[in-house]
Amino acid sequence: MTTPSAPPYDGRHLIADLDGCAAPLDDLALVEAALRAGVDAAGASLLKITLHHFGPGQGVTGVAILAESHISIHSWPEHQYAAIDIFLCGARHDLDAALGAVAAILCPQNIRKVTHLRGYGMESTS
Repeated sequence: MTTPSAPPYDGRHLIADLDGCAAPLDDLALVEAALRAGVDAAGASLLKITLHHFGPGQGVTGVAILAESHISIHSWPEHQYAAIDIFLCGARHDLDAALGAVAAILCPQNIRKVTHLRGYGMESTS
């Protein structure tokens, strides 16, 4: 007797580089606002936000822990650069809207992004 295989896991992982950010990337409140805006725009469920400031003039790392996974921001104000990581499970979530909401707050001149499909039951591309 054969057991039916599980359907592919629906996880999508958007990774983005935001260059030339006009916003003050060393501002804890601003990074928190960007995370909250991303969560809301994605239609995700926020469980907790954790922020760490690396000191005066230094960057901020912020993570929104979600029922569906996470959104994180790592900033380098000295380079006007922020790295964004959005990993969500479930097809109903809008990763592009989340990135757009974050970008609206951080005000980058340039965005580079890539989205990966993640999970079990998926064919390998490498």
